[in-house]
Amino acid sequence: MTEQDTNNTVELEPQPKTIIQENAHKSMTIGLVGNYADTDETRFLLTPEGSGLLTSSDIRILMEKGAATDISFPDSAYREFGVEIVSREEALQADIVLSYQPLHTKDVKKMKKGATLLTMMGSALFEAPVIKALLERHITTGCLDQMLSYNDEPVFANVIDEIDGRGAIIYAQEFLSYVGGGKGVLLAGVAGINPCEILIIGDGNIAYAAAKAAMAAGAYVTLMNNDISALQVAKECCGDMLNTIAIHPKVLYNKVKSADVILIGQCTRPFEFPKNLSVALKDSVYVLNFDETHPSISVPRTVAMALSNILVNFFGDALIKGGFENMIATTPGVQCGIITYHGKLVDKLVASCINMTSVDIKVMIAATN
Repeated sequence: MTEQDTNNTVELEPQPKTIIQENAHKSMTIGLVGNYADTDETRFLLTPEGSGLLTSSDIRILMEKGAATDISFPDSAYREFGVEIVSREEALQADIVLSYQPLHTKDVKKMKKGATLLTMMGSALFEAPVIKALLERHITTGCLDQMLSYNDEPVFANVIDEIDGRGAIIYAQEFLSYVGGGKGVLLAGVAGINPCEILIIGDGNIAYAAAKAAMAAGAYVTLMNNDISALQVAKECCGDMLNTIAIHPKVLYNKVKSADVILIGQCTRPFEFPKNLSVALKDSVYVLNFDETHPSISVPRTVAMALSNILVNFFGDALIKGGFENMIATTPGVQCGIITYHGKLVDKLVASCINMTSVDIKVMIAATN
């Protein structure tokens, strides 16, 4: 081979690499909108630093003016990281709209036809008018907390559960304190005094996080569930300091009677806290039901920081795969969180609740390939 041929070969080799990079890093526009003022929702999806990591990856971010007020970040903090501050209407015109709360019908109608809405699962998605508006606009709706990571973990949901569980212990300590209107006691014991008793009924990350936080605070913690294998997992996860007990009527009555704090979540098998046990409660007991109360709304900046870390990787994967549409087509875990897709309702649970017909998203994706 001559020297001239060698030079020509060297010049040609980098060209295919350049083409691959251009295809893999297509620009996208994200619209970031705030929570509705008439709700108590405070949680937000992106911090300024998280937004900066996305804008540095050739992603354009349009944020509604004042959207991050709940997490105590001014618009200027986002502007420093390349975020454009616009009206809510302009943010809703982005290719991908990010909103912690599902959008109301009036906002869905302002979205660009064929755009994508990424949100957390909420009651609005079980309302027929909202779903019909999403279908009419051919909006692809994805619930982040329903999606699974590459190792089949609901990473978004896990983060919220952990913050809710730990936050519940903060709520409990505040309630028991004099400042919070309680009798003025610590969760932890001191020399000569027993610690407070915390009873957790449930399973999963939210129960484990609450148990760990309570034990770290020095409380005496009991976890009750109606599945022995789940209790074994809880013991392995939380350590030997955690007391695990199967739910039996007499045992449950005795634990409820002595508990200073009761946290109620979802058990492995169907379970409803007996109403007649209310007579056994202490006058000063603090009771929190995780189905009704989300302590993470009191620490929204922590939520935003945690979710930003996940979203940076999430959108990084989307860029590598050529966009969010390609990500849906090639990622089964993402498909688990899709509610509406190309004008069709693809979530069976939502469909059954509003008496509509659902379509299998896998069939739709296969038909387009």
